[in-house]
Amino acid sequence: MVKTSRKFENIPPYLFAGIDKMKAAAIKRGVDIINLGIGDPDQPTFKRIVDVMHTAIDNPSNHNYPPYEGTASFRTAVATWYKNRFNVDLDPDTEVISLIGSKEGLAHLFYAYIDPGDIVLVPSPGYPVYKMGTILTDGIPFFVPLLKENNFLPDLDAIPADIVKKAKIMFVNYPNNPTAAIADLAFYEKLVAWAKKNDILIASDLAYSEMTYDGYIAPSILEVKGAKDVAIEFHSLSKSFNMTGWRIGMAVGNKEAVNALSTIKTNVDSGIFKAIQEAGIEALTKPSPEIAGVNKIYQERRDVIISGLQSLGLDIKPIKATFYVWAPVPKGYSSADFVSEMLNKCGIVVVPGNGYGPEGEGYFRIALTEDVSRLKEAINRMKDNGINFC
Repeated sequence: MVKTSRKFENIPPYLFAGIDKMKAAAIKRGVDIINLGIGDPDQPTFKRIVDVMHTAIDNPSNHNYPPYEGTASFRTAVATWYKNRFNVDLDPDTEVISLIGSKEGLAHLFYAYIDPGDIVLVPSPGYPVYKMGTILTDGIPFFVPLLKENNFLPDLDAIPADIVKKAKIMFVNYPNNPTAAIADLAFYEKLVAWAKKNDILIASDLAYSEMTYDGYIAPSILEVKGAKDVAIEFHSLSKSFNMTGWRIGMAVGNKEAVNALSTIKTNVDSGIFKAIQEAGIEALTKPSPEIAGVNKIYQERRDVIISGLQSLGLDIKPIKATFYVWAPVPKGYSSADFVSEMLNKCGIVVVPGNGYGPEGEGYFRIALTEDVSRLKEAINRMKDNGINFC
């Protein structure tokens, strides 16, 4: 058998693939699983978007290869949405590119910028693709701690000067997966100034901007004056419009970075099915009152989980964005041990924090992807099985 590459040998199985195997084994044993693992919305894609897709599929002009960088109409829709949502001006021809989901775009960015030995500043805890993309391109991930005492924001001044000098890209993700932390424009202003001073490309992952509560409105880094000089931002229709399976997103901002990403993508993919792009245009250019309705559902679920965890002795406050709850494991547990305990004793799937980086150890993540009755049942199962945080 042909030997796999050295870089392949350094890549563990994807976090959620392993969780899916554990879940499947438990179901096979007859366990009634409450799945609070992967962040996949359980609500359907908005009907008006699906209706547009039905019509677009029947149009033969959509059946051929799409433009690599996205149709002009989709890129214009993205620019229009950014203007309406963030008051950010984007040139659809040079500052916008379509993505087959933002995960794809994030992973391909490394191939445009990272040479063997280059350093990438990776948030810890953080979305696993940031680390894996670095390894796949023979770069070196340097973990930037996101700590509770800093509201899970990176301390830029604490990054060693020799690391900053060698770094080429820094990833930031707010509203944050997995911690649900949020950032304000003051943080982005400091980050942009720091990136300009140190000649570092900021890759902002804004996938959860529309999933917010209690009046909070998430900003874009591109709202900061001069941000396009140093920042490329990744966004997705997955969470905002319940379109995870559709695989459609966008990267916007710095035109050199957008062009570099386009060069990589044109060599390895053929773009998004044009009918899906038409559905995306519907999502981005029409009023979306459905988002508020979905957020109300998640807020109700959030309140059930937060009050439930508080009843189990955990000092935790309501999140203001995303549909994740990031919580410390009870004393005496590692992240992996607690996740196994939850599955084996309670039939509940949650995600171990250490899967998101070293600073994730001692935490676990809950996704609010089950209805209120099931979330209440999850809390009751925890109580009945003696799990508490006192």
